[in-house]
Amino acid sequence: MTSRILIGTRKGLVTMTNGPKGYTIDGLDHRGIPVAYATATADGAWWASLDHGHWGPKLQRSRDEGLTWDAVDPPRYPDDAGAALESVWVIASGHPDQPGRVWLGTFPGGLFRSDDGGDHFEMVTALWNHPTRSTSWFGGGRDSAGIHSVVVDPRDPDRVLVAVSCGGVYESTDDGGTWATRNKGLTAGYLPDPTVDAGHDPHHLLMVPGAPDVLWQQNHCGIFRSTDGGLQWSEVSQPGGPAHFGFPIAVHDRDPDVAWVVPAESDATRTTIGGALVVCRTDDGGRTWHDQRAGLPQEHAYDVVYRHALDRRGDELVFGSTTGNVYWSGDGGDHWAALAQNLPPVYSVRWN
Repeated sequence: MTSRILIGTRKGLVTMTNGPKGYTIDGLDHRGIPVAYATATADGAWWASLDHGHWGPKLQRSRDEGLTWDAVDPPRYPDDAGAALESVWVIASGHPDQPGRVWLGTFPGGLFRSDDGGDHFEMVTALWNHPTRSTSWFGGGRDSAGIHSVVVDPRDPDRVLVAVSCGGVYESTDDGGTWATRNKGLTAGYLPDPTVDAGHDPHHLLMVPGAPDVLWQQNHCGIFRSTDGGLQWSEVSQPGGPAHFGFPIAVHDRDPDVAWVVPAESDATRTTIGGALVVCRTDDGGRTWHDQRAGLPQEHAYDVVYRHALDRRGDELVFGSTTGNVYWSGDGGDHWAALAQNLPPVYSVRWN
């Protein structure tokens, strides 16, 4: 099976393929157009969320691994929603028992679902109408809240969790019919009451596939972990160390104690740690973290890694940065090598 990496950038979708000389760039699609997110869904389709600016948000789908692309009608907000699509922030597959299921998380704060491979989308109105949306959701860098993470329990297709910036984590156990906040134990230090039920800013939410009750999130206010499906969160940031603020997080497929982050110095500066690019890994559920710096620039680095720009598969990890660098590790992060440099700013990195 050919190993490919889909890289969404400010100027198009870059494809890298693993061959005799390692990963090399072999494709550029949607040239000159910002690709906010790119991924492959479980049915094999490639997806690209485009932010045209003047022409607005668009969706493109390829069923032949990028040889050709077709426009897909973007989701429409209901007439009574009082809102319109600004951007598709994330694209996710449904449960393996739902081969046609595709989820979209959008600005402003919409969750959409398709059961025909993306030909038609409908809004999950129960989340849009959740009472906390009008009172506690707000923009974290944009004027409105957005949904950037959608995870589905591999044991139960009806159990879905989403993360909203800013709003928090929400869970449905009835395929989107009803939603409950799952933010107990989180802190929102930017609010008068940091323990509010809603209004938190998770930067990225992941479920451990082999232990679905274990959830991890990189949050605006630290790194948090739950071992009971999100009912209670515990902060597992590194005291006095770099593993605290950042955007992306990656987790192990089976070991619930293993995770990686690419930290930044603070929410105020959002730069590398002391000018050095570093990845942090924990092997004990966040009790301790260790730096993984070998092969990464340690002086005058200005790489910031967005929430969708880190991915993991087996022992391989890959991430891209705002300075157009893509780094890869084949040994769980112990050693890194540059796959590409001088790309446009990278928004997302996903293995096909």
